[in-house]
Amino acid sequence: MRIAYLECFSGMSGDMFLGALVDAGVPVGVLEETVAALNAAANLGARLEISRVVRSGISATKVDVWVAGEKDLPREEYWERDVQHSHSSQQSSSHEQPHEHQGHSHSGDEHHEHSHSHAGESSRARVPAPHSQNPHSHEHSHGRGLTEIRRIISAAAISEGAKKTAIAIFEALGAAEAKIHNTPVEDIHFHEVGAVDAIVDIVCAAVGAEALGVDEIICSSLNVGGGTVKCAHGTFPVPAPATVELLKDAPVYSSGVQAELVTPTGAAIVKTLASRFAAFPEMKIEKSGYGAGTRDFPGHPNVVRLTIGEAASHALAAKTASETITVLEANLDDMSPQVFGYVMDRLLEEGALDAFAMPAQMKKNRPGTLLTVLCKPEDASKLTQLIFTETTTLGVRRREEMRQTLARRWENVRTQWGEVRIKIASMNGTVTNYAPEYEDCRRIAAEHRVPLKRVMQEAAREYLEKGQKH
Repeated sequence: MRIAYLECFSGMSGDMFLGALVDAGVPVGVLEETVAALNAAANLGARLEISRVVRSGISATKVDVWVAGEKDLPREEYWERDVQHSHSSQQSSSHEQPHEHQGHSHSGDEHHEHSHSHAGESSRARVPAPHSQNPHSHEHSHGRGLTEIRRIISAAAISEGAKKTAIAIFEALGAAEAKIHNTPVEDIHFHEVGAVDAIVDIVCAAVGAEALGVDEIICSSLNVGGGTVKCAHGTFPVPAPATVELLKDAPVYSSGVQAELVTPTGAAIVKTLASRFAAFPEMKIEKSGYGAGTRDFPGHPNVVRLTIGEAASHALAAKTASETITVLEANLDDMSPQVFGYVMDRLLEEGALDAFAMPAQMKKNRPGTLLTVLCKPEDASKLTQLIFTETTTLGVRRREEMRQTLARRWENVRTQWGEVRIKIASMNGTVTNYAPEYEDCRRIAAEHRVPLKRVMQEAAREYLEKGQKH
C-alpha cells in the first residue's frame, strides 16, 4: 500500500501543495492540461508558471497562477493597493454593490484568500504584466457562487474522481465561510479573480493528488503561524476564522512565526484529502518533494514536504487511530451513592465515551469520589452542564488529551439462548482482546433465567470455536 505523508511544519496553502506535487513527481503536463481543461470549460484565462526557488537553503518547486496576464502579490503590497482601490471604488457608479468595492465577496469570505495571503500562497491579488492596462478593471465583475463553480468543474475534461474531490474541497471551504458569516452556503460568492485562483489551485490539487497514485494521504500537525492579518472586515488574529473552522479536530500549533501560515484554501485541501493526522508513519521512502511559499523566512524553510513510499505491512495492520478527547473531572463528597449511579447512567446516555469513579481523600480528611468523564470536545459543555445539574459539585475541571484506539469490530455468535455480539480489538493484525457484549448477555440471562456468567462463558467459547473453524 502506497502512502503519502504531508508535513506542514511551515503551514499549508494551495500553491505550496501544487509545488510539492510537482516536486514529488507529478508531471507538470498533468497540471497544465488541467488548467487548459478549466479554460475550455469556462474561459478562465489562467496559466501556470513553475520555477525552482530556494527557501532557507531548501530547493523547492514554486507554482504561481497567472490570470489575465497578472501575477500574485504578497499580502502587504496587496493591502495597500486594496485600500487605494476601495477609495476609488466609492466614486464608481451607483448601481455597483458596496460589498464588491473592496475586492471581496458579498458574503465576506473572499478576504481570507484575496485580501490577505499565506506566507506562501497567492494572495489572490495581482501585479500587472508589463503591458497590462487597467489592473483593476476586472475586480468589479460578479463573484462566482458554488453552483457556478460546481458547473465549471463538472464541465472540465478531468476524471470523475478528481471532479468529486475538487467539488468536496470547494464545498468545505464554502461551508466554513457560510458558518463564519451566518450565511447560507449557496449564497457564498468568491470574487471573480480570486475564484479563478481558487478553482485552479483546488482542481489541480485534486487532479495532482490522484496522479500520485497513493492509497492514503496522511498529514502532520499544522503550524498555523501567528500575529494578525488585515482583512476586508478589519484585523483578525492568525489563523483566520475560516481556517479555524476548517481545522476542527486537526492537531495545530504555532512555532512563533508572525505570519499566516495556513490559508483557508490550504486548510480545505487538507481537510478533504488527508485521511488522518499522525506522526511520520513507518514506511519505505521512494521519493519526496518540496513545495515553496512566496516568502523566505530567515532560519525557517517556508516549504511543505510530501513524502511518498510503501507503508510497512505491520504498521498498516495496526490501524490505530488518534483523536482528541475532552476529560471532565469533579470531586464529590456530599452526594448520595444512589444519585451517583443515576448520574453515571445519564452521562453515558448523553454521549459520554466513558465515565468512572475513584475514591479520593479530600480536604479536612473527608472521604469522597473523583468523577471522571471522557467525551468528544463538542459534547463537553453539555456534559458539564449535566454534572452541575445532577451532582453537588461546585466546579468541573476540563482538559484536552490525545487518545489512541485499537481497531475494533463486532461479530455475532449464536448460543443456545440466542445471539450475542462479541467486541474484538486487534493490533498489528492480531486479535488482542475480545469480550461478549454485556447488555446482550444480561438480557439473555434475565429472559431465560440462567446465570449471567454462564451466558458470557458460552458466548466466549462459541467465538473461539468459530475462529478455529475459519
